[in-house]
Amino acid sequence: MTDPVGRIVVSGANVRSHEQMQDRIARIATGLAKLGVRPATAVAILMRNDISFLEASAGAARLGAYAVPLNWHLAPAEIDYVLGDCEARVLIAHADLLELVPPALLEGGKFAVIVVDTPAEVRSAYDLPAAKCVAATGALRWEDWIATHEPRSDAATAPPESVIYTSGTTGKPKGVRRNPPTPEQRRDIELMREQVYGLRPGIRLLVPAPLYHAAPNVFAMRGVQIADAVILMPKFEAESLLQLIERHRVTSIVMVPTMFVRLLRLPAEVRRRYDINSLRSVHHAAAPCPPDVKRAMIEWFGPIIHEWYGTTESSVVTACNSEEWLARPGTVGRAIKGARIEVVDDHGAIVPAGRPGELYVGLDFYPDFTYHKRDDDRRQIGRNGLITGGDIGYLDEDGYLFLCDRKKDMIISGGVNIYPSEIESALLGIAAVHDCAVIGIPDPEYGEAVFAIVVQDGSIDEAAIRDELTRRLARYKLPKSIEFRDSLPRDDAGKLLKRSLREPYWREAARQI
Repeated sequence: MTDPVGRIVVSGANVRSHEQMQDRIARIATGLAKLGVRPATAVAILMRNDISFLEASAGAARLGAYAVPLNWHLAPAEIDYVLGDCEARVLIAHADLLELVPPALLEGGKFAVIVVDTPAEVRSAYDLPAAKCVAATGALRWEDWIATHEPRSDAATAPPESVIYTSGTTGKPKGVRRNPPTPEQRRDIELMREQVYGLRPGIRLLVPAPLYHAAPNVFAMRGVQIADAVILMPKFEAESLLQLIERHRVTSIVMVPTMFVRLLRLPAEVRRRYDINSLRSVHHAAAPCPPDVKRAMIEWFGPIIHEWYGTTESSVVTACNSEEWLARPGTVGRAIKGARIEVVDDHGAIVPAGRPGELYVGLDFYPDFTYHKRDDDRRQIGRNGLITGGDIGYLDEDGYLFLCDRKKDMIISGGVNIYPSEIESALLGIAAVHDCAVIGIPDPEYGEAVFAIVVQDGSIDEAAIRDELTRRLARYKLPKSIEFRDSLPRDDAGKLLKRSLREPYWREAARQI
């Protein structure tokens, strides 16, 4: 199959030209305005990856309103909270996901609801029954609603970024609401995204990660503006990704390390089956990448793997290419132009090179933000004009940043700081181990004990794992106990949901997780 000539957005068999997209976005903006959407108000989006997701986001931005993507893995009570917290004027949702919204909320009249028929490629990817994927009789249906409005003709308001809600690992989710950029800031941001993310005119971009996460959302929304092609995957599947690269001559991808792991598990004959020579850059972040996995990906894809570090709140602050990473395995790069990084101890003093501490970061041209209706929470993470996302790391003598762990994930056993990510990396270096998590659990003598949860192929036992770890780690870092499970809880960005793993062990403890 050959893509049509001209700029396009693709999802499954659906192909939308740039001109069609722009016409629909202008009609959506007209319709949203009639529903009371104004600058700085919120339009909530409860959809899996779909072209309509991008159109809805762009239509809201056209009015200067905030698109608020909802993580559809949330429980109904959490959906209820986010919808109320962002004060949505409109909810645009896939038909099958409406069941996540409490009925009383749908019927309460606080916001308008527009229902999008769940497209065939999403139905297939998630094995959804067809009956659940069509809007109910009497609902305000997306396609019909768009068709009733004329395209908005007045000049577009400077679009704000989407409000991304954090995962809520330390309480209820917080909406990161950023100030609209000035023209100068927008220029610098677009230049940074071209240099660091490779987002430049003419690329053919594949987005396999969910659009409710910050990085995929930024890539896809910018891609709609400048790419020759934006290809959405409704759900990541390793061989399907290779098929899409070949079919659409993909040049750029934004990924997470879990996807690398699944790609590398494909049999060699499957990997060789697809032509991926069109690729020019693969970008990843969101979670630590085990060194063995990254090295294997560079050997397969070539030196086109780029990594960056940042947070939803800060944006990107470091970057490194394949050559830099191979010279310093484990680094997430050096500060990009305009970025500042401070590494501080528990007393707020800056620590010397090589010593881990809490990271405070910032990008001088990135617009400031607050947590929606939670200004105090915003102030609590600030220092010297920088913010912390709770990460622990260190800078080497040349300014390259290495991450150790999350502050909240660090294990303090007998007064010694232990970083789970180091132990997890060692575990993943064992061929039989497919996935793992290391957490601290209550210990009457040491306060916390190192506990490992391992997913493996059945060819190794606890004694063999301990033997391997003894050769890789200091004795005090070895797990006190190891448990085997069939799977681990991860979100679609590959992040371990460690709070859910720790909670049963700490439920009765005096100290909370």
